[in-house]
Amino acid sequence: MDLRTTPQERDLIDRAVAASDTDLTDFVVTQACIAARRVLADRDVFELDDTALTAWESLNSRPSRDLAGLRHLIQRPSPFTE
Repeated sequence: MDLRTTPQERDLIDRAVAASDTDLTDFVVTQACIAARRVLADRDVFELDDTALTAWESLNSRPSRDLAGLRHLIQRPSPFTE
């Protein structure tokens, strides 16, 4: 992996590497993985505690509401088909 950094960014990273008592590769890979997990967390894993799970299941078990405006919109012909 090649990274382009400004001198200021590289200095910041080098200082963090030194403070972490690790090498540059380990530091960058570790921090990139932490950032990647954070970005993907709400897309890959959906965890709820017992109280939230009960509330979620209660909401999802309710019958759907009839929304006339939405029905009309869905039944309307698509402007993208000929």
